[in-house]
Amino acid sequence: MIKDVVLNQKLIGGIREFSNKRIYTLGILITISLMTISCKNKEGIDKDIYPNVVIIMADDLGYGDLHSYNENSLIPTPNLDKLASQGIRFTDAYCPISVCSPSRFALMTGTYPFRSWKKSGVMSNYEPSLIQSGQMTLMQMLQQNGYATAGFGKWHLGATFPTLDGEKPAGYGKFKAENNGANIDLSKPVSDGPMDHGFGQWFGFSCASECWVLEGKKVMGILQHDYYNVDSAQNKEHLKVIPRDEYLSLITNKSTQFIQQHVAKDGSKPFFLYYAPYVPHIPLAASKDFIGSTDAGLYGDYVHELDFYIGKLLNTLDSLKLAENTIVLFASDNGSTFTETSRDTDFSNVSNSLGEMDVKVNNQLVHKPNGELRGTKQTAWEGGVRTPFIARWPGHFPQGAVSKQLFALNDIMATLASVLNQKLPDNQAVDSYNLLPVFKGKEVGARPSVVVQSGRGDKGLRMGNWKYIEPSNANKGTGELYNLEKDISEAKNLIGEMPEKAQELKIALDKIVDGKSSK
Repeated sequence: MIKDVVLNQKLIGGIREFSNKRIYTLGILITISLMTISCKNKEGIDKDIYPNVVIIMADDLGYGDLHSYNENSLIPTPNLDKLASQGIRFTDAYCPISVCSPSRFALMTGTYPFRSWKKSGVMSNYEPSLIQSGQMTLMQMLQQNGYATAGFGKWHLGATFPTLDGEKPAGYGKFKAENNGANIDLSKPVSDGPMDHGFGQWFGFSCASECWVLEGKKVMGILQHDYYNVDSAQNKEHLKVIPRDEYLSLITNKSTQFIQQHVAKDGSKPFFLYYAPYVPHIPLAASKDFIGSTDAGLYGDYVHELDFYIGKLLNTLDSLKLAENTIVLFASDNGSTFTETSRDTDFSNVSNSLGEMDVKVNNQLVHKPNGELRGTKQTAWEGGVRTPFIARWPGHFPQGAVSKQLFALNDIMATLASVLNQKLPDNQAVDSYNLLPVFKGKEVGARPSVVVQSGRGDKGLRMGNWKYIEPSNANKGTGELYNLEKDISEAKNLIGEMPEKAQELKIALDKIVDGKSSK
């Protein structure tokens, strides 16, 4: 009897132990399942395999330079055309300002540049960062999600340079000064530059007219320039002088090396690469192997060379089997400087001044960098603010697709945040719209309008097919109104015929500019 009781107790204990083990095991399995689910965002992307991101930012490239945008282009762009065939191409993408540093600000912060301390125009030499303290950048957002970040080429968003006398750098606030950099302390690091706003690695100049090339926070070299020099600077003998026609090759090699070294060191960690060549910005500096290679003159040769090196960068992704899990985005920071170019065009006397952009075209065979769009860099017309924009992510973005949805460079931040399933704080990227559904091929109207600006302070609004331009106080004149669906070249100003429509867009523009957000 006692034996039976003992046996029954052991049996019951064994059953309980077995049940507890099953419950424990089941609990572990449920926990693992929940952890697996939590590591995936709403796009079904495993956090451990977040896509790499490569942004290619050309400098003063026109809407009509690429064959994929202009079948009459005289410039061979096979690599960018291939990229377009592998991804989605936007026809109505905007900078949204027709000069470089504020466009880059919009890209890096998801914010219109008129909300920065510099309300219009491009940054001058040695001016402080456009990015405010506490303002999140695209790079910082990616770093918070485990990305290694690196940039090569052009910053032009400001930095603070130490000086020998504690005064502002010689040439401060100017584009050209005879004593440029005379009191710069080249033994000390710069601050409030690329490395302080989210880049783990940086190689490139802060502003081309300053001529200083930074590696991390240290000045390591001098960019040789046709217009600017640092002859007055002291203690610069140890710095490397980099010829302009070698700079594109140099930053491309450094970009590909970054990718290769990152994969070898920590291939499981995603990376962000900002590839920002100084091409085809004037003065044109095509290398000897590309001079004469197109019918579009030296300008076309330079764009052709840019396409070649972009191909080298993309081939690196292919060779390392990274293309499938890498988002590649291509854009220009504003429109081209030129309305027309040809094989025999003389570019020696051009500058960034609107009055000195026109060049004499000697051939019947003519290339139009901005295609059929009116205007150039510096203007608020489409030729100044509309940019070619291509997005590729195999298996996620459709191949060979074309979208007519409105897009602005400031939308990159919110779109990538959506890829990472990151909710941006309400006070960050306030003018950035999530266009991921559009990137994925859905024709949904995510962005209602885009504010555009000229380099001189004129503001405009693109809403639907309508475009309104309001001149700044410094540029007195009547406003402009265009129906871009019927008049993409902005040839007929309708403001006299349709004052009500102009007033409607003006009210919408003022509301965005005067508010804290465009949303």
